[in-house]
Amino acid sequence: MSAAETTTAKVPPQRRSPSPDAEAGPRPPGKKSSAGSSAVPWALLAPCLLILALVLGYPLYRLVTLSFQKFGQPQLWGFKPAEWAGFDNFSNILGDSEFWAVVVRTIVFAVGAVVLTMVIGMFIALLLQRVSGWVKTLVNVALVASWGMPIIVAVTIFKWMFDSDYGVLNWLISKIPGVDFIGHNWFASGPQGLSVIMLLVVWGAVPFVVITLSAGLTQVPQELEEAARLDGAGSWGVFRHVTLPILKPIIVMLTTLSVIWDMGVFPQVFVMRGGHPEPEFQLLTTYSYDKAFVVNDYSGGSAIALVTVLLLLGVVAVYMRQMLKIGEVE
Repeated sequence: MSAAETTTAKVPPQRRSPSPDAEAGPRPPGKKSSAGSSAVPWALLAPCLLILALVLGYPLYRLVTLSFQKFGQPQLWGFKPAEWAGFDNFSNILGDSEFWAVVVRTIVFAVGAVVLTMVIGMFIALLLQRVSGWVKTLVNVALVASWGMPIIVAVTIFKWMFDSDYGVLNWLISKIPGVDFIGHNWFASGPQGLSVIMLLVVWGAVPFVVITLSAGLTQVPQELEEAARLDGAGSWGVFRHVTLPILKPIIVMLTTLSVIWDMGVFPQVFVMRGGHPEPEFQLLTTYSYDKAFVVNDYSGGSAIALVTVLLLLGVVAVYMRQMLKIGEVE
C-alpha cells in the first residue's frame, strides 16, 4: 500500500453540517412559504384598497375636519379662514330636540323597512321553492327588472299610484263598499307619507333578498327536512328547526345590509317631496343635507353626517360580532 493510500485511509472524511431545509425534510410539492402565501392576498387586494382609500378616505377625512370647524359660506368662498370649533357642533346638535326627533324617526323607519323586507322576501323565496320552473323563471325576471329600475322612475310610479286626484290606489280602495278615498292625500301627515316611502324602499329591496335567500334555500339538505317530517314536525317546525338555522348567516348578512341601506335612504324622500322634505319627513340623511346646503351650516351638517356614520359603524360591529359567533359554532 502506498503512502498516499495510507494517508487517505487514516484521515476520516469531514462531515458537512446539515442545512435547516435538510433537517426539515423535503418540502411537499406545491406548498409555498407562509410569508409568500400571506403576501398574495394583500397584493390582490391592493388595487381595491387603493380605490377605497381615494374614493372614501379623503371625503371621510374632510367630513371629520369640517365637523370640528366653524365653516359657513364665508369660509366656503374664501373670505374667512375656517375656525376650529372643537365639540361645539356636536354639543349643538345633541342638545337640539329636533335632531333627536329625526334620529327616532330614522330608526323607526329603518326598522319597519327591514322587518317588512325580510318577512316579504322570505315568504316569496319559500313560495318559489314550491312552484314550477317556468313560474320561478318568470318571477325572477320580474324581480330583476324591478331591482334594476332607476330610483327616479320608481318614485314617479309611486307618486302616480298614491296621487290624491288620479291615484290608482285611492280608486281601488274606494271600490270597497262604504269607503271613499277619492281625493285622499297620503302626504298630508308624516306617518302616512313615510309609510308610502317605506313601501317604495321595501319594493326596491325585496328582489335582492328574494334572490339571495332562494340561493341559500338550495343548500338546505332535503334529507334533513324529510327526517324532521318523519319525526312529526309540521311546516313551521321544519322551517324553524331545519331551514332557519342553515340560513342564519345569510339572514344576518341581509339584515345588516338592509339596516345600513335603509338608514341611508335619501333619494326616495328627497324626490318624493320635490326636493324640499317637510320637517315631519326628515330623516338623518335629508336633515344633514338641509343643514348643510339649505341653511348653509356646513359644519353642522357634517357633524350630523358623522353621527350617522358612527351609528352605522355600530350596526357593522354587531354584524361582525354575529358572524364571528357563527364561525365559532361552525
